[in-house]
Amino acid sequence: MTIEKIETFILKDTLSKSFFFSQWEYAERCICVVKVTASNGQYGWGEGYGPATVLASGIKLLEPHVIGKNPLENEVIWNHMYRKTLDFARRGILVASMSAIDIAIWDLKGKILNLPVSTLLGGAHRNKIQPYATGLYFTDHNNPARDFEEEAKLYISQGFKAMKMKVGLGIKQDIENVRKMREYIGPDIKLMVDSNHAYTLREATELARKIEQYDIGWFEEPISPEFYSQYNELRQKTTIPISGGECEYLRFGFQQLIENKSVDIIQPDICASGGLTEAKRIGALASANGVDIIPHTWGTSIGIHVALHFIANIESVPGRMYQPNFLIEYDQTENGLREKLTYPAIEMKGGYIEVPNRPGLGIDVDEAVLKEFSI
Repeated sequence: MTIEKIETFILKDTLSKSFFFSQWEYAERCICVVKVTASNGQYGWGEGYGPATVLASGIKLLEPHVIGKNPLENEVIWNHMYRKTLDFARRGILVASMSAIDIAIWDLKGKILNLPVSTLLGGAHRNKIQPYATGLYFTDHNNPARDFEEEAKLYISQGFKAMKMKVGLGIKQDIENVRKMREYIGPDIKLMVDSNHAYTLREATELARKIEQYDIGWFEEPISPEFYSQYNELRQKTTIPISGGECEYLRFGFQQLIENKSVDIIQPDICASGGLTEAKRIGALASANGVDIIPHTWGTSIGIHVALHFIANIESVPGRMYQPNFLIEYDQTENGLREKLTYPAIEMKGGYIEVPNRPGLGIDVDEAVLKEFSI
């Protein structure tokens, strides 16, 4: 059996209302998904994180190095793609293109072997994952946090026990928004903040110290991802755990984060940092160094399912009788691609999402929806 065909689909969903954060404003979702088909007719789906049209071009470039290969030998295929692009793609969009193909091969492999991806990774340590709501973006330039209270109450009513809010529009404004949010949600809901690398070290330090009193679960991407030593310095100046890594690629990028003691929590995006094959290696690095790992997710439900299987396989270090909750990022902003593209639909029950036990990623793509959103 060999890989016979690779197809890319660029999907676009125009939002009913735009939203923004510290860097940019979104008026649409545009995502590249890939379908890898074997000679026996079975197929797998993957997704890349990054500019969709560029990702599709990267997948096209990699296609000759994947066609004809045995889909059960995913590590061999991964290494071949990596070596063929090493001279010009150690980071960035081609790694994301590799990631999309790799994920699709894992899905295909699971279907061929009639096993879920979590089993292929080595087994599921847990069969349900606690999602945290990513939302609380800004929607009004004159009053950015206008709808925060209503949105936070919605998440609580849906059963979320943790949520992440945006900061990064100015220290004074951030402090007030965080104060209000803690007041809205009370002391029992976990609250994280994310500035999307909006601040200098001095600014991030000031903000962190002034919001420590609000019991913050982590401060995500406080400063630019280039400044590894500054991340380390910030960690020494606040009691809030520091997280980052959605802009990192491959185990080598995460090795820099870990060697510099930059973060308490690494957040690889599996759809960008090397796919599941590389995520397994990144996870081993985190385990060996006592660093927590909570993947970044953003895109369709394909990416969410990838993270579910990966998180299910993460070992608990240190082990103990009553394990802590393992978190998965569950974006709650408007996204028809997340809600409609795949089936069965994601269900949150009792504040948890079950890890699928169906073959592969445990989902399939609705071809009618694929056609509806394709451009």
